[in-house]
Amino acid sequence: MRVAVSVLRANGWPRVVAALAAMRCTLRSSGSAAVVAAVVSALTVEPVWAETLPEALVRTYQNNPQLNAERARQRGTDEGVSQALAGYRPQLLATLTGGLQQVRVLFFDNTIQTQTLRTWTIGLTVSQTLFNGFKTANTVRQSEAQVFSGREALRNTGQGVLLDAVTAYTNVLANQSLVEAQRINVAALRETLATTKTRLEGGDVTPTDVAQAEARLSRGLADLNAAEVGLAISQALYAQVIGVPPGRLVPAESIDRLLPRTREEASAISRKEHPAILAAMYDIDVAQFGTKIAESSLLPTLSVQGSLQRQWENDPTLSAKGNDIASLLGTASVPIYDGGLAASQIRQAKEIAMQARIVLELIRNQTQTAVLSAWVTFEGAKVALAAAEAEVRAASVALAGVQKEAQAGQRTTLDVLNSQQDLTAARARLIGAQRDRVIAAYALLGAVGRLDVKTLGLNTPDYAPEVHYHQVRDAWHGLRTPTGQ
Repeated sequence: MRVAVSVLRANGWPRVVAALAAMRCTLRSSGSAAVVAAVVSALTVEPVWAETLPEALVRTYQNNPQLNAERARQRGTDEGVSQALAGYRPQLLATLTGGLQQVRVLFFDNTIQTQTLRTWTIGLTVSQTLFNGFKTANTVRQSEAQVFSGREALRNTGQGVLLDAVTAYTNVLANQSLVEAQRINVAALRETLATTKTRLEGGDVTPTDVAQAEARLSRGLADLNAAEVGLAISQALYAQVIGVPPGRLVPAESIDRLLPRTREEASAISRKEHPAILAAMYDIDVAQFGTKIAESSLLPTLSVQGSLQRQWENDPTLSAKGNDIASLLGTASVPIYDGGLAASQIRQAKEIAMQARIVLELIRNQTQTAVLSAWVTFEGAKVALAAAEAEVRAASVALAGVQKEAQAGQRTTLDVLNSQQDLTAARARLIGAQRDRVIAAYALLGAVGRLDVKTLGLNTPDYAPEVHYHQVRDAWHGLRTPTGQ
């Protein structure tokens, strides 16, 4: 039995409860040697398919709807630069007009003549803006800043989605272990009830002991039902976040090597690398360029326009059938007064820029608070896990001792039931502590801004938003997206 216990510790709690389930089934029909064989068999036989946390994260990174929607939004933001660059390019316009015109002419001798004229005109106009108060240049720079801000927002969304996947994964794993632990508890309570009834027939206990055992069994069944409900809910959330129902999940490996060593280091990394802070910094650039765009309305504009036009008419009173017209015109306009519209827009843009600076400071403070909270939670989770492991070991020893003392008549049935309940509660707390330990580690990595594919070393290509940006930035024409839509 000691060999079995050592194997249990080496394989982790999810394997422990699976082995205990096998042990429970074998206990009634075999001796201790058969129990050891059942435990070792449950631990050494691998299932056909198992999914690890990195594999679940890869699936999430590739297929999560929220993350894919954010990527589509970013691709739409990329088009803003192409639209801004259109201000540098000429505008071509082709026109074709035609129709009928009824003319009624009254002469001095009171005679009237009517004529139906057919007029056709075709033309081509080319317009080019030469100067617009630097509006186009500032619009391009603003659009580029929006692209950079959007990329950081995409990275921040990716962090949140990956953390959701970690949470969903560990919740399913913990709830599966909790269900097994509750099943073991119910089996133990059934055996305790059967033993108590046997002892009642022999006169060793009273009907009160049987009633107590039955009550604890009912509570155990209710706890098992609650655990199964929690597992079903966590499985549904798993499918929502990761995209497929969970199979057999493997306990997550430690990522402590990826975490900062001190709280000060974590704070310093977040200030430099957290995507929310970087996005807010780019938002300040967006707002500043917005001020310059508003100021361009106070500057003169200069443009040139060339046109070609051919017109046909069937007026018999004219000696010519049509005419050709070519023109090249330059236009310069200087704003003098617009009722205060431009001045108001400039003041508004300055206030928006001030708001962006304040938001940056707010996000910095929030990020530092999140780092501190994540660090304290992570350290607390480690302490809680060590305490839970010690509690399970002590509760297991206590239960074994109480059972032996009860067999010798030194303990009551209620003592056994209470000890069994203590062990079950300790196992539940251990499962929760293991789950919290994993989530806290990934949450700390996300708080510093490094919860991404590259840092985790996931086996999937990292989504590169700059690829689409360069595909559409200088596109002069075309309706299809780079993906062919």
